[in-house]
Amino acid sequence: MSKPPVVKPKELIKALKRKGFVIDHVSGSHYILYNPDKTLRATIAYHNRTIKRKTVMSILKSANISVEELKNLL
Repeated sequence: MSKPPVVKPKELIKALKRKGFVIDHVSGSHYILYNPDKTLRATIAYHNRTIKRKTVMSILKSANISVEELKNLL
């Protein structure tokens, strides 16, 4: 398995939207996205720093997206 790319929250939210996710609501500084076709949810903390690779992997796991698929979406 390859390493996930270094991304900012804004880029990751755009990539998830391309995959079919929709913003459910914002709770403080966290965006909660869901996929209406499946029962998948992803929570992303919104800030200006890059997201740590371990956190990106956790978000991808909860969204059921592979690293290669994320690279294609970006």
